[in-house]
Amino acid sequence: MRDFSRGIEWLSINQATTRAQWSLEQAIAGYARQDVRGIAIWRDKLAECGVKRAATALRAAGMTVTGLCRGGMFPAADQAGRQAAIDDNRRAIDEAVGVRAQCVVLVVGGLAQGSKDIAGARGQVRDGIAAILPYARAAGMPLAIEPLHPMYAADRACVNTMKQANDLCDELGEGLGIAVDVYHVWWDPELEREIRRAGKTRILAFHVCDWLVPTTDLLLDRGMMGDGIIDIPRIRGWVEDAGYDGFAEVEIFSANNWWKREPEEVVRVCAERHRSVV
Repeated sequence: MRDFSRGIEWLSINQATTRAQWSLEQAIAGYARQDVRGIAIWRDKLAECGVKRAATALRAAGMTVTGLCRGGMFPAADQAGRQAAIDDNRRAIDEAVGVRAQCVVLVVGGLAQGSKDIAGARGQVRDGIAAILPYARAAGMPLAIEPLHPMYAADRACVNTMKQANDLCDELGEGLGIAVDVYHVWWDPELEREIRRAGKTRILAFHVCDWLVPTTDLLLDRGMMGDGIIDIPRIRGWVEDAGYDGFAEVEIFSANNWWKREPEEVVRVCAERHRSVV
């Protein structure tokens, strides 16, 4: 396993970690001031800045874009809704190409409005990914399914395990991989096996934060690495044993803690914890 204690060259910060404090341009500049050279971008912040302007700022700062968040959200109650999702995902692919992202992260979506059919939702996810894959392949832009914790199955993602994501990759083929986020998969008893199954070619991103006990909000109470109960080094070891050698991307949604702090402090602590506990 790589020794992160020596530096932060493999640290990326997902823009969500400072989204309440900084615009995209501010985040690029603020991360670069502390020698962070990886960033994951959210589409709403990218839209505020504009793709061309963002690309210029990223190049000037020497930033690697470890992912564009997010594509997905495929299930819908009717064909018009499903087509709108496909069209939006194609736009996400174009945006990712524009900022030279390493992948588009897919938060695949949950149940369609009014539905209780989770199997049907998963079928719509499969069909939606299949519909955009040829476009992504032609653009040279990998798609990364992010399995989300089962607490999000109804409203955010009905793909909840690495096994489900691997099965979709098996079925749909080239150009499709996985974003491994420790917050979402740490609990899975099959995690080590499924990471090994995914291997180097499928693991496109590795996200870190921590699970707090108690967790006071299902979405907006993620912890800084080292403040919770996830054995992050063990999971990173499995991911690197599988062949992953990219960035460790810090992604923290924290309405009552980290989003209320000075962003320079947040970046500094991200770097410290990257060296000490990731």
